[in-house]
Amino acid sequence: MKFLVAGLINLETTARVDAFPIAYQPVRFPFFGVRSTVSGVGYNVAKALHTLGHDLRFLSLIGDDAPGVLVRHTLHAEHLPADDVLPVLRETSQSVILYDGDGRRAINVDLKDTQETAYPADRFESALAWCDVAVLCNINFTRPFLQRAKALGKRIATDVHTISQLDDPYNRDYMQSADILFMSNENLPASPEDWAKQVMSAFGTTLIGIGLGKQGALLCVNQGNGTSNCAIVPAVSTRPVVNTIGAGDALFAAFLHAQTQTSDPFAALRKAVTFASWKIGVSGAADGYLNAADLDALNDAVMGR
Repeated sequence: MKFLVAGLINLETTARVDAFPIAYQPVRFPFFGVRSTVSGVGYNVAKALHTLGHDLRFLSLIGDDAPGVLVRHTLHAEHLPADDVLPVLRETSQSVILYDGDGRRAINVDLKDTQETAYPADRFESALAWCDVAVLCNINFTRPFLQRAKALGKRIATDVHTISQLDDPYNRDYMQSADILFMSNENLPASPEDWAKQVMSAFGTTLIGIGLGKQGALLCVNQGNGTSNCAIVPAVSTRPVVNTIGAGDALFAAFLHAQTQTSDPFAALRKAVTFASWKIGVSGAADGYLNAADLDALNDAVMGR
């Protein structure tokens, strides 16, 4: 399966804190508790799919600055395709994430001028023609290509993360265009199942996945004629939790991978939940990914096979 992944890449700094809320201290020394790595939703999904063995083209925007140099070095070191990662921003996006021992996190993202910068249409057209699935993350430079991907008959997958209304001004066109739509349950205005049914009714979405944190994940499959099949896949514990940042990206990417191996979307989500549970045993959003063979083995162990 050939994936086009278009989305954010940034320099991410994670810092471990004792607890939330954070008590003021003029100086702290959390030894080995502060790390800076390359991350971002687009990069996380691209790296996960690559680690799981898929061909892909990765489209993103960075700056021609020191963080941008680190991004290019990391792409090369991870053997990820870098030709479509363009150094056209004034500065590379950055994030700072605080996390505690229970896995809770506070995310701060500085997109720099990403939201005002367009991605070249000819490069996007080339990648769209090549791919089987267009994974278009909800960042502004992918927005113009939603309808083009639809017109070419490409399957579109996206994750809108936190969402609270059907007519969300930022995310509506992504929700309307996606065949596979993932999100978090954190800000939903209704129960996850009711919400998924509302989204399917409004947009005709084929598959909806909702991350439920410690409860696992919900999947709803559109069966047509206003009916759907929904079920929760419970969370599993495969190693101690360090940081939940990036769990949603891991769940999303692993579901896309597992769908290529089975016609049962609920089996695909079970494998994705296993993948995400292992991933959150590290601190970085783009670390802790299993390859396909190791995922199959761990999932078999979890399922008691």
